[in-house]
Amino acid sequence: MHIQPNLRRVAAIHDLSGFSRTSLMAVIPILTTMGLNVCPLPTAILSNHSQYPDFSFLDLTDEMLRIIEKWKKLDIRFDAVYSGYLGSPRQCEIVHDFVQYFRKPGTLVVVDPVLGDNGALYSKITLEMVQQMRKLAACADVLTPNLTEAFSLLDRPYQAECSHETLKELISGLAELGPDTVIITGVPVPGQPGLTSVIARSRTDRRTWMVTCPYLPAHYPGTGDTFTSVITGSLLQGDSLPIALDRAVQFILQGIRATFGYQVDSREGILLERVLPLLKMPIQSSSYELI
Repeated sequence: MHIQPNLRRVAAIHDLSGFSRTSLMAVIPILTTMGLNVCPLPTAILSNHSQYPDFSFLDLTDEMLRIIEKWKKLDIRFDAVYSGYLGSPRQCEIVHDFVQYFRKPGTLVVVDPVLGDNGALYSKITLEMVQQMRKLAACADVLTPNLTEAFSLLDRPYQAECSHETLKELISGLAELGPDTVIITGVPVPGQPGLTSVIARSRTDRRTWMVTCPYLPAHYPGTGDTFTSVITGSLLQGDSLPIALDRAVQFILQGIRATFGYQVDSREGILLERVLPLLKMPIQSSSYELI
């Protein structure tokens, strides 16, 4: 008898930086550790990520189409499609078409709409890019913008501090685009600069969840990729939305704590190698709450 392993398969559509723990260099080890079969579809290859002053960049837009065509011939089935940084409006269109072709009943589509941070769009993000990302967001099951990206997708002026009512309005507006679940990351806690939070709501669940954690004064590239990767893996493992939020937030927090004490260049990202085993352990404590 020929027995197939019961592995769930994820198409991971991100760029690949050879040095530093961002994009696919974070996505692959996290999802693999969580027992998932990762099939990377690289959007670009970089020597190192773009927060360094100098880097090489190879655009793979044309190669993406060739890879997708071969995957179609192989009749590959995916349990999830997960996209992150996309380098152009054309790549957004390609990913949108990819979802339409490979989506089957039960396929989880996760879109991390990488557009900006800290109240501003990234330097190479154009209005056309935002519009195409909005179209891609419409076909997502799970959308994970940070606060800047949430306002940008809705074409609303950025607010650094938001009441719970404003956050709920943001989530409702984003849900109207199409996704069932909206998770907004990097939300400041008014009056408490030592804390940051994540807010989420699922249309099918009809409850709004918040997870709060300490804010450490350090910036590590790749934490957004890490967060959404853990969310994706948790949901595929059958976790509820609040449990998935807890796992992702706690993993990021432990990763930052494991890195913060070392004198390493923060641009290299968090020390994933030190904390990956935590993904196989049960949650130590739950910190989610309803708002």
